[in-house]
Amino acid sequence: MKKTLIIIIALLSFVCTNAQNLDLEYVRSNYDKAIKDEKLCKSLIEALSKNTGSNIHLAYLGAFQTIWANHTFSPISKLSTFKKGKLNIEKAIKENQSNIETRFIRLSIQKNCPSFLGYKQNIEEDKQFITINKDKITSGILLQLVNNILQ
Repeated sequence: MKKTLIIIIALLSFVCTNAQNLDLEYVRSNYDKAIKDEKLCKSLIEALSKNTGSNIHLAYLGAFQTIWANHTFSPISKLSTFKKGKLNIEKAIKENQSNIETRFIRLSIQKNCPSFLGYKQNIEEDKQFITINKDKITSGILLQLVNNILQ
């Protein structure tokens, strides 16, 4: 009985650990899709709002919040949600400036946001950092996203 219980606990631990990794892979794989898919963007914001335990999750929350500005109609709401997202991205980077993924997220947002928002100051810095450290990326999905943004 004890042996069975230990095996069950070990399996649950393994599944929970891998579920967290799959969750991040799910977020990565839907990053580009959220630009065109309002429902997906909203559901990712809701899920990430409940799970900002890591800098990467916080940065993705910020990214989806900035993307959400594309799905709102009111200029005030657009600016408000964009600013909220920008603050979350910057907070995530401030907590760990050497994280490649958070720097990628900021680069992708800064490259694609309108100039009048004034959020373009780190493009070259982030490109250089990512290019130097790209070989440390272990996720195939993230590597593909990074290669796309560096082109």
